[in-house]
Amino acid sequence: MADRLTITKSQEGKVTLQHLAGVLNAQSENTLLEAVRAAHAENPHALVIDLTDLEMIMSAGLRALQNIYKIYTPHGEPEEWEAAHPGQVYKSPRLKLAGAAPQVHYVLSLSGFLHNLPIHPTLQEALRSFEV
Repeated sequence: MADRLTITKSQEGKVTLQHLAGVLNAQSENTLLEAVRAAHAENPHALVIDLTDLEMIMSAGLRALQNIYKIYTPHGEPEEWEAAHPGQVYKSPRLKLAGAAPQVHYVLSLSGFLHNLPIHPTLQEALRSFEV
């Protein structure tokens, strides 16, 4: 396993894709955040982070995802949504994850990241979720 992260950006219609491969850790956290900030400047409405080729996510990677969630979530939106939908959990309509390997999915689930971030088994399912 290489201890590095490769990020490939692409566009699928109105959705920006960030494909991650390798390890998301303290050494790669800022690289990912810079790539996402640039993507957000171009398209603040829809981002899918493809985790299909992500081998491992460390605590710094979780911190990066938390910051990405903040970038793609307008201030106060979760609270407003939950007030309008009592008893339902806010899920980000702009940021979605796709294709996490079992070990990555386990870390995301255990850490609570899947509470507000939708995760789809495949990239195609994540893309289709924007069409709904």
